[in-house]
Amino acid sequence: MGQRFNTRTVHFQSKDVARNMSKAQPIYQTSAFTFKDLEDMESFYQGEKEFLYSRFGNPNTEDLGKGVAAIEEAEDGVATSSGMSAILAGILAVVKPGEHIVASEDLYGGTYQLLAVELHNLGIEVSFLSFEDIEEVKSAILPTTKLIYTESVTNPLLRVENLKMVKVIADEFDLITMIDNTFATPYLLQPTTFGADLVIHSATKYIGGHSDVTAGVLVGKKELIEIARGKVVSLGCNLSPFEAWLACRGLKTLSIRMERQSRNAFALANALKTNGGVSKVYYPQDLSAKGNGAMVSIELDQTVNVEHFFKSLGWIKIAPTLAGVETTVSYPIRTSHRTIPDVTREKLGITEGLVRISVGIEDELDIIETFENAIAKAKG
Repeated sequence: MGQRFNTRTVHFQSKDVARNMSKAQPIYQTSAFTFKDLEDMESFYQGEKEFLYSRFGNPNTEDLGKGVAAIEEAEDGVATSSGMSAILAGILAVVKPGEHIVASEDLYGGTYQLLAVELHNLGIEVSFLSFEDIEEVKSAILPTTKLIYTESVTNPLLRVENLKMVKVIADEFDLITMIDNTFATPYLLQPTTFGADLVIHSATKYIGGHSDVTAGVLVGKKELIEIARGKVVSLGCNLSPFEAWLACRGLKTLSIRMERQSRNAFALANALKTNGGVSKVYYPQDLSAKGNGAMVSIELDQTVNVEHFFKSLGWIKIAPTLAGVETTVSYPIRTSHRTIPDVTREKLGITEGLVRISVGIEDELDIIETFENAIAKAKG
């Protein structure tokens, strides 16, 4: 019988730990690896030795890629310099100039920018549309379409994607599926179990978990990861050994952090649903038996002054990111979704009153009271 999830997140390191008799994985802070002679060096190119140059691979980066793959129940994984570089490597492993992607329209703003602008400049076209209508998605597929791209829980409106529907469409049209699983994390959801071919994480977020590392991970089918790994090497999207080590350390506590943060988020979402200063609460439903995640978005009522609200949050800080152990808030219209066209933002519901909350591990009553007090102070 294989190890269960909580055990795998702690015991995912390579055999290198046992070989060195070290309880913790050492940091291989080296740019290159040495060889006894030319024959020994040739053994790397024959696949007999793992490491040559840290841009090609390093024990720490290998641990992160394969560790996340193990808990995602994927065949293989590769670590990258950021979540964005993981997305880029995955896309370029599948799609070439002249080909086409169908993507959900409610995505992280940085992803939208990559797909709409940078890929367009590379000769790759993308159609953005609502994934809530299976027929609308099917109608967007062209003879040149190669990939379906979406997020398991969307940013910032927290819509839970219908991954079974995505798989049905992919199978019908022989397409590759790529899912950003950053918000859900492998603790709550493994898209590969729904048939996803590629899964990405901004490991900067819940994988690292402590707001002290910038990293990405791409996992999925072995043949696709091999191609993506080549893109990572060629494009210089590799992750440094130290940041990989930090992310691996964070991964060990993913389960206990997500359990606490999800419980706190559930309590906050329920409390704010009855707050007169909040017109709408966005919180995932039926995501997982383990919980619905640690993100909550709210629409402040028009009677609440947004500027005053942010100034009244006290110990809760404003940050353009998420998923640390501290509760933070973000203002999507001015940060993560700033570059999205106004008409698209309006269609999606990303308004002047929308606030995205990343719920931390603090006492739930302190979190709730701080938000309620900030809303009360800012209410006209």
